[in-house]
Amino acid sequence: MNKKQLALILGLGLVLVLGYLWSQVSSDNIQRQIKKMSLEEKVGQLVMVGVAGYEIDKRTQKLIETDHIGGIIFFKRNIKDLQQTLALVDSLHATNSVNKIPLFLAVDEEGGRVSRIPDESQQVPTSQELGEINSAELSYQVGRVLGARLKLYGLNMNFAPVLDINSNPDNPVIGDRSFGAEATIVSKLGIETMLGLQSQGIISVVKHFPGHGDTGVDSHIGLPAVNHDLERLRSFELVPFAAAVENKVDAIMIAHILLPQIDPDNPATFSRAIITDLLREEMGFTGVVITDDLTMGAIVNNFEIGAAAVNSINAGSDIVLVCHGYDQEEVVVRAIQEAVKTGVISQKRIDQSVYRILKLKEKYGL
Repeated sequence: MNKKQLALILGLGLVLVLGYLWSQVSSDNIQRQIKKMSLEEKVGQLVMVGVAGYEIDKRTQKLIETDHIGGIIFFKRNIKDLQQTLALVDSLHATNSVNKIPLFLAVDEEGGRVSRIPDESQQVPTSQELGEINSAELSYQVGRVLGARLKLYGLNMNFAPVLDINSNPDNPVIGDRSFGAEATIVSKLGIETMLGLQSQGIISVVKHFPGHGDTGVDSHIGLPAVNHDLERLRSFELVPFAAAVENKVDAIMIAHILLPQIDPDNPATFSRAIITDLLREEMGFTGVVITDDLTMGAIVNNFEIGAAAVNSINAGSDIVLVCHGYDQEEVVVRAIQEAVKTGVISQKRIDQSVYRILKLKEKYGL
């Protein structure tokens, strides 16, 4: 071994050691921060809400200042144009200045028919169209364009791309939101879109784990059931999500679907067998788990929303998403607080989620 090779090896070793030390310092800082947080502050980080209108109102102000909500999801009802949206984002940041932790500002911007940005913005191809072209480079560039657009509007998180495989032509909710009916295409193009979003500093939340592509019911209306066993899931529906985990995806959204052969009693949203045993332990996902909207028909028509939120966190979810209805949002916040106070949710379980959330916010410099 010559001197140049030795110097290269030593230099690489130093970089690895410094990286490890920095991660330990960061971890210690987050742990110290968590120890200083009140119960209300911790619970707030576990809830993301939708708000009404183009301007901040008293209810939104209370959710941020009193309930310490960790994130806001934007819909078309919140986005009139660029100037108005930036003003709303600025007012949310200003209101949140009483808290030490920044907000996730999220949106569903998939391209195609699921888009919240005003119509005058140039539309990108649907995922189905990208799948028909089957170009990794084009999918990456679409992710970059979507990311740049959201960054321009002051947002930092996107519930996209869809990693569901569109295997059921009668599926009423996925359709052209999917890259296609083949696991390999969905995996390849979905990962490239995710990486494109991340290149612009946007957190990509892939969805809808463990796969919404073979359902015959729209979970906005009812609770779909998929009668596949684990072997089928591992060989098909889970393939794109496994690729996302391998490529260091930051966050995954859990679907409101019932898989009777895995958990006959609980939808994936609050199934420990699916979130903790399958996604975390078997697949090795260490990032943030976010539920689909708890105000969708699959949940509110079958379960009490406060209990659903508590069960979801106990099953391993980090953030529960409550998109509609201030009263529903308040019910969820109070239910989680009470569950921690009475020991239904352990302090350790709450701290695990808060750690993952703060780590993600730190990673993206929010």
